[in-house]
Amino acid sequence: MTTVHMVRHGPTHRHGLIGWTDVPADLSDEAALARLVKMLPQDAVLISSDLIRCVATADAIGEGKYRLVHDAGLREFNFGAWEEMTFAEVSARDPDISRAYWSDPGDTAPPGGESWNASARRISRAVDRLVQNHSGRDIIVVAHFGAILTQVQRTARMTPKAALSFRIDNLSVTTLEHLGSAWRILGVNHLP
Repeated sequence: MTTVHMVRHGPTHRHGLIGWTDVPADLSDEAALARLVKMLPQDAVLISSDLIRCVATADAIGEGKYRLVHDAGLREFNFGAWEEMTFAEVSARDPDISRAYWSDPGDTAPPGGESWNASARRISRAVDRLVQNHSGRDIIVVAHFGAILTQVQRTARMTPKAALSFRIDNLSVTTLEHLGSAWRILGVNHLP
């Protein structure tokens, strides 16, 4: 049995779509970080996306944990031309594509970006490598809203649209368990 604890990075306080844009996290809430550290297994393997908001969050909770090299495969969705734009700006720029992207996520991609399905395949490959290489361990993955939702979707065998109904707060933990070839959800969006 391998348990994957997916932690969403600290808040960025940005109001646009921040996918591959490399912006820092606000990690000033030391009490929340301390509660998060207490909630997570101490002897876990720790990895993060290579974007600074995840790296810094992993640094803040990583004392005493075996740290793996950051993995670009765990990045947020690439929003392409929509990076740093608000939903209203995206809707005005690309009304048909944005409507399709959010109302029926799947193969529709932002201009120059990734679709839900392409992102999910990339992220699932990264998670599968972790599970294979660290089978039987607790693994803490510091990642992003979309990355976590793709794994909830995969585990629950739901549509991307259904997965978008889940809330994933900053510094929350979503826990998934891998048993042989099966996955199960132990908790979503648990706040310390």
